[in-house]
Amino acid sequence: MPQNFLSTPIEYLNGVGPQRAKLLRTELGIDTYGDLANLFPNRYVDKTKYYKINQLIDGNTQVQVIGKIISIKTVPTGKVSRLVATFIDDTGKMELVWFRGQKYFKDNLKLNQPYVVFGKVQRYGATFSMAHPDMELLKDHQSRAQQAMAPIYPSTETLAKRKITNVYMVKLMRSLYSEIHNSFIETLSEEVLSGYSLMGKNQAMKEVHFPSTARHLQAARYRLKFEELFFIQMELLLKNKVRKSKIKGYPFQEVGDNFLDFYNNHLPFELTGAQKRVVKEIRADMGTGAHMNRLLQGDVGSGKTIVAVLTCLLAIDNGFQACIMAPTEILAQQHYAGVAELLEKTDLSVGLLTGSVKTKERRELHERLEDGSLHILIGTHALIEDKVKYKNLGVAIVDEQHRFGVAQRAKLWKKNELPPHVLVMTATPIPRTLAMSVYGDLDVSVIDELPPGRKEIKTVHRYDKNRLGVFKFIRDEITKGRQVYVVYPLIEESEKLDYKDLQDGYESIVREFPLPDYKVSIVHGKMKPEDKDWEMDRFVKGETQIMVATTVIEVGVNVPNASVMVIESAERFGLSQLHQLRGRVGRGADQSFCILMTGFKLSKEARTRMETMVRTTDGFEIAEVDLKLRGPGDLMGTRQSGIMNLRMADLVKDQQILAIAREAASKVLKEDPAIQLDKNQPIKRVMAYLQSKKGFWKYIS
Repeated sequence: MPQNFLSTPIEYLNGVGPQRAKLLRTELGIDTYGDLANLFPNRYVDKTKYYKINQLIDGNTQVQVIGKIISIKTVPTGKVSRLVATFIDDTGKMELVWFRGQKYFKDNLKLNQPYVVFGKVQRYGATFSMAHPDMELLKDHQSRAQQAMAPIYPSTETLAKRKITNVYMVKLMRSLYSEIHNSFIETLSEEVLSGYSLMGKNQAMKEVHFPSTARHLQAARYRLKFEELFFIQMELLLKNKVRKSKIKGYPFQEVGDNFLDFYNNHLPFELTGAQKRVVKEIRADMGTGAHMNRLLQGDVGSGKTIVAVLTCLLAIDNGFQACIMAPTEILAQQHYAGVAELLEKTDLSVGLLTGSVKTKERRELHERLEDGSLHILIGTHALIEDKVKYKNLGVAIVDEQHRFGVAQRAKLWKKNELPPHVLVMTATPIPRTLAMSVYGDLDVSVIDELPPGRKEIKTVHRYDKNRLGVFKFIRDEITKGRQVYVVYPLIEESEKLDYKDLQDGYESIVREFPLPDYKVSIVHGKMKPEDKDWEMDRFVKGETQIMVATTVIEVGVNVPNASVMVIESAERFGLSQLHQLRGRVGRGADQSFCILMTGFKLSKEARTRMETMVRTTDGFEIAEVDLKLRGPGDLMGTRQSGIMNLRMADLVKDQQILAIAREAASKVLKEDPAIQLDKNQPIKRVMAYLQSKKGFWKYIS
């Protein structure tokens, strides 16, 4: 919370000044006293322990040694040089090495004076070496009490070059705390503090920088993590509450002829229990008169499209139109083909609007949309262009929501007097923790069972040396009348390399599967849309048996006859992408297979990804592993949500604290929805402050 002293510019702190203030600002985002107070240590080291040189072991560990420098010299190594000091104690000698700031150290280091050095040691031959150590004269070191756990603060290469070391940051923090001692205003209510056994704000802030014991440090970190996650959950829960109470939606109370006729006479299969449950949740939501904002999670092939169609029919039965928005043209076409086929025996009109629709067709679509004769419009973000006007849009279904920007989604709201109900669909399972933090203001429905008769896809990991065996397996499957995908990675930074990989792969496949017995399609991002569509169409019709492609087929191709997915250089894909690609097969009644091809040398993470894919087809389990491997920022493109700006909490490691913080926030709002009770004034102050700031997340600490 802001007190006057916390907004003091950082240059006024003793030991900073204009030059260092500029560096702290650009490198660490520290503008004020408050920013510095909220710069929390990355980790802690025990600085009460001192090693002798003959006790050192090779292991890249950080140690503290007392000794003196007896010589210092510059050693040329190719185009660059390094500064090397010989450092001794009464048991042996080691080297101290600097690659940066050599002149400064050469001019300022004192020979034959006792120093305390701290840093990572590594053995080179028979000699230990410590690069860029933290150094202090022993007399300065002894002049102040040593902490059992010394904090190590975030840093950058530029700060290290400019002598802003960890020793300097600790001194700065001491200087700051001598000025602001015990001046933090409590942000949580007494009830929350006592109910969840939390340390007070002042003590927590002091202990996190200057821990007195390991137990106190643990309690301080827990309290600050809890606080951070508590206010995120307060914000999300309030948003949800405001939306439900203040944002009105069209009440769809009629379950009419279109819905009932389709449900009773045209459903191509019996709905699963999960699909029925989700449709009931959506019906209940849209019948209240409040605005629906619901996230529908369902694994690849779980049957989200049929739920989307039934949602559209509810809107149509109540006199409204519906739209389905997809992130790519291929996926929009896929949705259009699927929905049009499902509704072909009804009197309802379905349209497709994408960037490649011709002007004349587009004009006709616009007219039918405005006069209400077009019931469902499917397309890309062409659907939200200003010139696209609906007669009365009642529900908007957004597929793979994380691929759309916030501003694009907001445009949908402006299409009507009241905002249309929103159903967000994703086939990328989101771990519960992330869903609570990123989509905490949405209601969540989950389709957690696959349609009956679907066989689980068998997944195997094969090395390049097994390629001949893989080719034989492909031939056997094609002989049975099946089709095969062979997918190559597409990494934007190396398009030339990717294109070469794809071309080389295509040529080797064509050699191995020659005409006239085999026909091979190729699809990649550099092709013209019409050429891509032609190749896709040949594969869909069964005119080609093998489709060699980049990840353009990750979403949007539905070929029930394709039973084999070969993923080349599988180690270059993330887990969720591998899972999405695997979902392109297993859509028919036949047993399907996914073959992950890699080189023999794999990183630990890549090996974990391969083992996870082979072990399970459960998208939610895969998403949990992916979250642990990649962190919340990369998963689901959540960087745009600000989730990575957490100062203390970690969404992967602190899932339990997140659940407890959400429970606490729910309790507060249930008892005091407007946060008006006297006991909740500390919480109210924080919420008012956070909501007054643009960029809520930055100020959460």
